[in-house]
Amino acid sequence: MLIHTDTTPGRTVTVDNRSCLFFSGFSYLGLHQHPVFKTALTEGISRYGTLFPSSRVGNVRLSLFEEMEHALCTHLEQQAAVVLSSGYMAAQAAIHYAATRGQLCYAPGAHPALWYGTPQLPPMNREEWEQHTIATVNSQHDHQYVIVTDALNPITGERYRFDWLQQLQRKVLVLIDDSHGIGILGPRGQGSIHFLPGTDHVQYLITASLAKAYSIEGGVIAGSAADIAALKRTGFFTGSTSMMPASAHTWLQTAPLIQQQRHLLEQNIAFFLHLSANTTIHNPHGLPMFILPQPEDQPPLLNYLAERDVIISSFPYPFPHSRPVNRAIISALHTQQDIITLYQFLKEYGY
Repeated sequence: MLIHTDTTPGRTVTVDNRSCLFFSGFSYLGLHQHPVFKTALTEGISRYGTLFPSSRVGNVRLSLFEEMEHALCTHLEQQAAVVLSSGYMAAQAAIHYAATRGQLCYAPGAHPALWYGTPQLPPMNREEWEQHTIATVNSQHDHQYVIVTDALNPITGERYRFDWLQQLQRKVLVLIDDSHGIGILGPRGQGSIHFLPGTDHVQYLITASLAKAYSIEGGVIAGSAADIAALKRTGFFTGSTSMMPASAHTWLQTAPLIQQQRHLLEQNIAFFLHLSANTTIHNPHGLPMFILPQPEDQPPLLNYLAERDVIISSFPYPFPHSRPVNRAIISALHTQQDIITLYQFLKEYGY
């Protein structure tokens, strides 16, 4: 079931001249529809225009980008950072660089943004892959390895554990895509880096989209100063258009608002977790996405809710032939009454 709209969704979306509650998409902090955030973006456009018309390695440079990179590396608890025009561009820059550092060891189901060419992803489950990777890295003393993985799975709502990295006995680079964790997880919203173990054998390279939580077009890679310096010598940095300066300006100017919205999101997640505690609604790690299993003997949940002016996420991902997954995405924009309305319809449906 495809749903078309002529407006950008916030807590609601207009469909066929009807205002429907919107529990889909991302923009978890709801910044894209927040008036303070939009005002800051408008001010950024007024000051910087819509783009910076020069390469990041040109002889005229915009100091704003370096200011944002410094703020991001501090926020992500890394030595250095680089920003690019999108999360996908950042992930591709990171994986192409990582491929020069060693043999790529992909996790099952690694997001296509992390693919170097068309890799053969391991067919085993996550736990089997972890044990296989530990054995491989520890036994092959003449090889260099790069572990490539997502920090979490937004389709299943699972935050992956990484304590197994402490069993590695040789130095490895671990490339992690934290697009759905940055801005959300950790005590300060620093993302999954807060949960990653520190060990003498592991060096991290974190890549993330800035759109999922922060509502700006852009991507970041953060890691050691040496890795980021090397990334800034690649064509992905030297030959690509910069992110929109107004987006960098907006992110830097709205730090208090971002923390306020993260607090609201945490409250909304906790409220829906409370309501759905004794149901089959699945949310193992308190992320903004709630998995809604589709009973075989029931009409499609997507249609059932749409008839009641509630839109959830339900589409094949990451490929057109993948099985659709029903999810309710909670954002900081939702009110408690919105969440109660969703829960009541889900309860009537049979959850």
